[in-house]
Amino acid sequence: MDRISVESSMMLSIGYDENDAVLEIEFKSNGQVWQYYDVPEYVFQNMMGSESVGKYFHSDIKGKYKEARV
Repeated sequence: MDRISVESSMMLSIGYDENDAVLEIEFKSNGQVWQYYDVPEYVFQNMMGSESVGKYFHSDIKGKYKEARV
């Protein structure tokens, strides 16, 4: 999956697969990549358009979607 670099204190890059509704995030602290499943495209768009992708992640994604480390 292609990811886009983001300006964030906690994330390096974010990607989204619209066919499978999978959000992929690469984290700065440990370099791990996590995928979040069944994420609607509007959630990805809202995250990318937010003032803080980290705050959006914590409030609207973490704990709300099935996740797995890649």
